[in-house]
Amino acid sequence: MIVIGIDPHKSSITASAIDSSGCQLAVRRFVVNAGTAKQLLGWAAQWPERRFAIEGANGLGRQIAQILVAGGESVVDVPSTLAMKVRVLSTGGGRKGDPADAFAVAVTALRQENLPAVNAEDQSTILRLLAERREDLGHERARLLNRLHRLLRELIPGCVEPGLSADKAAAALRTIRPATATDALRRELARELLADLRRIDAGIKNNEAQTRDALVASATTLQEIPGVGVVLAAKLLGHGGDITRFPSASHFASYTGTAPLDASSGQQNRHRLNTGGNRQLNSVLHTMAVCQSRDPGPGREYYLKKTAEGKTPREARRALKRRLSNVLYRRILHDHHQAQKPAA
Repeated sequence: MIVIGIDPHKSSITASAIDSSGCQLAVRRFVVNAGTAKQLLGWAAQWPERRFAIEGANGLGRQIAQILVAGGESVVDVPSTLAMKVRVLSTGGGRKGDPADAFAVAVTALRQENLPAVNAEDQSTILRLLAERREDLGHERARLLNRLHRLLRELIPGCVEPGLSADKAAAALRTIRPATATDALRRELARELLADLRRIDAGIKNNEAQTRDALVASATTLQEIPGVGVVLAAKLLGHGGDITRFPSASHFASYTGTAPLDASSGQQNRHRLNTGGNRQLNSVLHTMAVCQSRDPGPGREYYLKKTAEGKTPREARRALKRRLSNVLYRRILHDHHQAQKPAA
C-alpha cells in the first residue's frame, strides 16, 4: 500500500508518496486551479494500491479531500499537530518546508492507526454551516446593538431601557427631535444601524427556519433532551460529525473536552481539567448543564447530589457535563442506527 501525503495551501498543494517501509518514492507540487485534482490523480495512477492522507481535510484541504472521496479514493485526515510532531522528531532537526511537511503527513498516516476517514459531506456538514452562520449573525447583532445603544444614549440621556431591540430602537427614534446638526447626524446613523439590525434579525429568522428543516431531514431526537433547542442541536450534529468514528462514550467525552485528564504521578492519583477538545461542543454541554442544574429534572438531581458530596457548584456542573456527554453520545448513536434501518 502506497501512502500519499498532501500538504495543502491556498495556492498550491505538495504531495509525497511513500511505500510501506516509509521510504519516499516521489514528491511533486501542484498549483491549485480547476485541474489540480485531475493532475494529482494522473500522477498517483502509477500506484494502483494507494491511500491519500491530507493535513487539515476540514480546512485548507477540504476541497481536494472531497474531490478525491467523490472519485472513490481512500482518504484520511491527519491532524496538523500530529504531523508536526512526526516532522520534529524525524532526522534533519525538524526543518520545515512543503516537501518535508507532505512527507511527515504520509509517515503519520502510515504509522498512526485510527485516523479519521474523510467521508463525503452530508447533512451534518449542512448543520455545521448553518450553526456557524447563526453564530456569526449573533455576534454581528450584538455589535450593532452596542453601537445603536451608544448613539441613542447620546441622543436621549438616561432614556434607553435595557434589552434593546429593533422595535424599541425605532420607537425611541420617533421621539427624537435633534436640536443641532451633530444630533441630526447621530439620528441618521442610528437609522442606518436600525436598518442593519432589522436585516440581521431577518437573517437569524431565516437561518432558524433552514436549521429546523435540516434537523427534520436528519431525523434527530436531540431536541427531546431538556436544554437542547434548535441551535444547540445543530451545533451538536454539525461539529460532532459521524458519531460512529468514536468507539465509545469515553472517546466522545474526550473529544468534547468534558473528560478530565489523568495527571497521576507515582503514588499520587489525580486528574486535571481538560482545556482541549472541541470547544464548540464543550460550550453546548456547558449551556445544557446550566439549564439542567437550574430546572427540575434528573439533571438537577444529579447536580444536587454532587454538591451534597462536597463539590463546589462549578465542579458539580463539570460532573454534570461529563454525564450529559454520555447521554448525547447514546442518543446520537441511537438516532444513527435508526436512520440506517430500511424503511418498512
